[in-house]
Amino acid sequence: MSRVTSADVARESGVSRTTVSYVLNDTPGTSISELTRRRVLDTAERLGYTPSAAARTLRSGRSDVVLCVVPDWTAGPVIDTLIDDLTTLFAAQGLALLVFNDRGNRPLTELWRAVTPRAVLALGPLTDADAAAMRSARIPVVGSTLDEDPHPETFAVPQHGIAELQVEHLAARGHRVLAYAAPSDSRLAAFTERRIAGARAACARLGLPEPRLRTVELEVESGAAAVREWRAGEPVTAVAAYNDEVALAVLAGLRAEGLRAPEDVAVIGVDDIPLARLASPALTTVWQAIDAQAEHLASSVLAALGHDVPPPRPTHELFHVVERAST
Repeated sequence: MSRVTSADVARESGVSRTTVSYVLNDTPGTSISELTRRRVLDTAERLGYTPSAAARTLRSGRSDVVLCVVPDWTAGPVIDTLIDDLTTLFAAQGLALLVFNDRGNRPLTELWRAVTPRAVLALGPLTDADAAAMRSARIPVVGSTLDEDPHPETFAVPQHGIAELQVEHLAARGHRVLAYAAPSDSRLAAFTERRIAGARAACARLGLPEPRLRTVELEVESGAAAVREWRAGEPVTAVAAYNDEVALAVLAGLRAEGLRAPEDVAVIGVDDIPLARLASPALTTVWQAIDAQAEHLASSVLAALGHDVPPPRPTHELFHVVERAST
């Protein structure tokens, strides 16, 4: 079925397309009787007319879209929740969130020129050419980085601090020989490198040996192989995992090797996914305040659009350890 247009509304209501345009766009300074206005609106509703987003964009020079550029990261509960929260926050301001997964299949320039977004929210770095072109087009660009950034309009998520919390938690429980379980997906390399650096820095600060690094795939045998390596020589007694999924693989590896957590090896993850509390034993993890991160990003975009917004929560409130039986 073809889309209902303003011409259909004009024909059904018996008025000109100009009159329909004035009524549907609530054009000021026009002399249209209330009876005619009501007839047009009733006809539009009966036919199921919806205004064209492209036409609105042409009239205003901007759409009601916030373009969110997501790098080639793996999908998961954190990103899913962040996007969902951002969608809700922008919807409350009459804005729609359009997510662009930057996987190289379509040039970003082609998309933003077609959409003409009200603003762009980049969860990773943009090319200098894209950023400059958007700003030349007077499209506000708000960025996000994985660590501290000197630019005030850029929101930083301190990946170092996540791993430091893990190491501090394990050290406070008397563990001296630690390991770090890294993910196997290369798309997470930027996160992984920063978290490993944070774990190493925390160990050095606390006078502990450098953590023993091992990549762990989401399979029992991979977890078991890591455990065997860590227990050789001076045995590792605690593992900081990149996220909860990797931590669950380590727990499965421990069981396969006849070992227990936390009696033989303590394990801590990141993200506090629902399965973390259902693990055996229940998984200690680092909780991320995704809602606060979404609020900060949305507020930054709204501020760039001229809205009055409250100050963001302090960065130190974005993470904390949720202690459970695995440590």
